[in-house]
Amino acid sequence: MGNVIAYSLFTDFDINLFKSGKHYRLYEKLGSHCVVLDGQNGTYFAVWAPSAESVSVIGDFNYWNEEEHQLNVRWDSSGIWEGFIPYVGKGSTYKYKINSKITPENIEKADPFARRCEHPPKTASIVWEDDYHWDDEEWLKNRGEKNNLKAPYSVYEVHLTSWKKKVEENRSLSYFELAEDLVQYVKKMNFTHVEFMPIMEFPYDPSWGYQITGYFAPTSRLGYPEEFKYLVDKFHENGIGVILDWVPSHFPEDAHGLGKFDGSCLYEHTDLKKGYHPDWKSLIFNYERNEVRAFLISNALFWLDQYHIDGLRVDAVASMIYLDYSRDEGEWDPNVFGGNENLEAISFVKELNETVYLNYPDVQTIAEESTAFPMVSKPTSIGGLGFGMKWMMGWMHDTLDYFSKDTIYRKFHQNEITFSLAYVFTENFMLPLSHDEVVYGKNSIIGRMPGDEWQRFANLRVLYGYMFTHPGTKLLFMGNEIAQYEEWDFQSSLDWNLLEFFPHINFQNYISDLNLLYKENKALHEIPFSQEGFEWISYDDNENSVMSYYRKGDNEKDKLIVICNFSTNALINYRIGVYKEGILEEIFNSDASKYGGSNVVNEDPIETEQVLFHNQTFSFITSLPPLGISVYKYQ
Repeated sequence: MGNVIAYSLFTDFDINLFKSGKHYRLYEKLGSHCVVLDGQNGTYFAVWAPSAESVSVIGDFNYWNEEEHQLNVRWDSSGIWEGFIPYVGKGSTYKYKINSKITPENIEKADPFARRCEHPPKTASIVWEDDYHWDDEEWLKNRGEKNNLKAPYSVYEVHLTSWKKKVEENRSLSYFELAEDLVQYVKKMNFTHVEFMPIMEFPYDPSWGYQITGYFAPTSRLGYPEEFKYLVDKFHENGIGVILDWVPSHFPEDAHGLGKFDGSCLYEHTDLKKGYHPDWKSLIFNYERNEVRAFLISNALFWLDQYHIDGLRVDAVASMIYLDYSRDEGEWDPNVFGGNENLEAISFVKELNETVYLNYPDVQTIAEESTAFPMVSKPTSIGGLGFGMKWMMGWMHDTLDYFSKDTIYRKFHQNEITFSLAYVFTENFMLPLSHDEVVYGKNSIIGRMPGDEWQRFANLRVLYGYMFTHPGTKLLFMGNEIAQYEEWDFQSSLDWNLLEFFPHINFQNYISDLNLLYKENKALHEIPFSQEGFEWISYDDNENSVMSYYRKGDNEKDKLIVICNFSTNALINYRIGVYKEGILEEIFNSDASKYGGSNVVNEDPIETEQVLFHNQTFSFITSLPPLGISVYKYQ
């Protein structure tokens, strides 16, 4: 068939695994791979297109002529077309020209397994391989200590193309530039992890990366694949883990993408009730098809393997596991048991998590799941979905709603701010203040705060102080840490000019210190998902809008006392019951003058008294700052 030489990277065992949906390293076989055959350099191409009549590789090496390089279909009914093309090498652009048995239309598709794609709006794939030398052996060797569920886990969520821009050139920072600026910034702010909104190639900027066409290629907007590896490497060099947003829930209908790939519904479900997402106008993967499951799980492992990624935050899990997600009556069909659960999607999610943790036990998968679906972060062996953590959306909504209320009304809503502690230990929860909360007219976080400017910043400090002392891991979206007033705009840089003003500089320093408090005190991170790590002192002082609690680690000496005052009144001579006698030291106070507060702090050690209070044998008297949080520790 033209200048294509019969050749294969697949063994019979590979094909059997592929058909059964158990081949989890498909990126080593499908796609384009530079090889040497009989002393001749060239590229091996392989693509899955079972409904094709013929498949050609068209590219800059054959003037995009479909007659020149037609692939051979395998004899084993796998639907894989393959072949070796001499002289084609790294940097060659190409697509697959597919003549379908189903439709008369000529179909041109990008390679689903391409390691690099053209810069949008161009849509071709690029033959690519690199010999990047990693320098993160030390990180990978000790990653289990930094990445486990007892370690501090404070995540800075970043949209790479809008974090910071070169103003004079009106462009985003490249991967290389981010490896200097962003890495040092995250380190300075004392975050333990960074999370990138999707960096897989995507055609449409307003999708923020959530509509993916190049699942195996980091976006070319910011540089080459090896330059993205360098960025990850730099984070690891500085002791910071890297999490990727990953989207196995849906994909766009762009002509060069996965939709109707070979004229048939190959990757998407054939039934629109299961295969089309009405909210996002996108196609939904067919979790019933073995080869599609293998594609997705291979993609998850690809980023962990080839890019040394430390965690995957799985987007829109609820949309996958519910048949009636965002659908009215009559727009969905119940499962075989009459329920609304998508049994195949649930099965896929379990298989995904089992495979990830089997191969990479020191990474984390994190579910963005917005419902009360049970046991999302419990092991599959006991019926759970198998994620390491789950976003605590209920906490996020209740907290932002509470803090948006005028302080004089908060005493009537004390149960809203304490309610999360009634269910916080049902899952391994991550507390997120994410990008979704600062767009589409919701206002910025500080924009929600009531009162004058001083009260807004004080509210913001106590909100984050409460967040970082609440059980669970943490996530902040970029801009939250400098109290950005404007909503996030994906086309613009963050408002770094705000740091010319003391309230914003002080707040940035506050977040850095809060991360340090969280990292350095085991009581705040050692038992984040169990009742043993938390104990109420008082939750019912709604008249003063005060609540107090213990945070506990494995060792009793690490125990902390946390007091939150959500009112604008400084409360002098406020008594708190404690479990033992001793001398207490205030180790953190959000009202300190260095943070822009009114400096109602307790600099001197405080001795407990044998006075029964809060059902405790001992108690102490202290001063509570207005709109402030205080943290105490026994000397």
